[in-house]
Amino acid sequence: MSQQTVMPLKADSKTPAYAWVVLSAIYVATLASPLNQFKVPPLMSILMETFELDYGNAGLLMSIFSIMGFVLAIPAGFILGRIGIKMTGMIAVGATVIGSGMGAVAGSSGMLFTGRFIEGAGMGLIMVAAPSAISLWFPAKKRALPMGLWASSVGIGYIVSLNLAPVLVASYNWQSVWWAGTIIAAAAFVLFGLLFRLPKPGEMPEAPAPPSAGSGIMKEKTVSLGKAMANLNLWLLGISFGCFNLVILALNSFYPDFLVTVRQYPLSRASLVTSLVMLLAILFGPLGGHLSDRIGSRKLLIVAPFLFIAVLFLFPFTGTGWMIPASMIAFGVFAGPIAPVILAAVPEVMPSLQLAGIGMGVAALCQNLGMFAGPTLFGQLLEITNWSTAGYLMIPITLVGVAAAWMAKIR
Repeated sequence: MSQQTVMPLKADSKTPAYAWVVLSAIYVATLASPLNQFKVPPLMSILMETFELDYGNAGLLMSIFSIMGFVLAIPAGFILGRIGIKMTGMIAVGATVIGSGMGAVAGSSGMLFTGRFIEGAGMGLIMVAAPSAISLWFPAKKRALPMGLWASSVGIGYIVSLNLAPVLVASYNWQSVWWAGTIIAAAAFVLFGLLFRLPKPGEMPEAPAPPSAGSGIMKEKTVSLGKAMANLNLWLLGISFGCFNLVILALNSFYPDFLVTVRQYPLSRASLVTSLVMLLAILFGPLGGHLSDRIGSRKLLIVAPFLFIAVLFLFPFTGTGWMIPASMIAFGVFAGPIAPVILAAVPEVMPSLQLAGIGMGVAALCQNLGMFAGPTLFGQLLEITNWSTAGYLMIPITLVGVAAAWMAKIR
């Protein structure tokens, strides 16, 4: 069966048992990217001193990771159609291996930035390939839970990086963190190659009906790419997703350095406290996705948590004592459901399930634009203002994301 002719399971289908093996392969392949992406925040002070970077360039070191993400986001949908999900995934993880290896041997900031750029190409491809694969293996009514489980890979990668990096740099040097990322990505490359495959005909409870003049399949084939790209609801979801990634990545990129330089935390404690955001997001992401399926609403599980995040930006750079870990916990609780629910909503606003890959490409485009803008913007704000003001300026961006999700016509 070709990558192009495989059909997604129908909404009322049962989930094949091997779908969970595939989800595991996708999870490991995706994990390699955020694990390498988030190795910068805990080492920001060290990298700034080693390569003589200011806050603006330190933010760019995080942001450059996302450039290929938004460059490849829309083409990734076409790449999936031409070379298939598996080959796209292999290229994605391979780019992570190469980019991280380059950073490990970097003797200049230029080579370090180049390695980050190549790593980001892997992230750009896997973030389109993985949700598309999940859409193939899991029925629509049961898709939000696996999407939430998969989305937790970003949080796991962040937590591992934040807490492993201080240990490695204390025992060896900053390069050891890059080598660890390279080795983990190489292992993910092998596992994905061995475990991932497309569903077989016998794993599809109902074969697709042959096309006829009045069939849904014929109707799907007549839907133009231009019409799909002109889908206002898709772009509203994309804007909301971009705003979410902008403010969260800005916080996650700089908060460890804030705790070290302003609150005088040791690096290991600063990393642990900051990682509470993703730890709670991991727990509440699948829970939010499951709740969204149960109550039949995507909008509520996007808008309500987003509003709470806007309020929370009043506290992280002004609070002291117990307020610091409490604010990180609250950020994780309310951030958790947003990404998986938005990603579950994207295929549902497309005129055809066959165009779900294009929809995911738009979501990835907006996600990576947000991830690029967040650290760069926050770093530049720190050059001209202070920590608390930079935090306050995330609030209007968050409210734009709330408004976009509210206006989107989703269930």
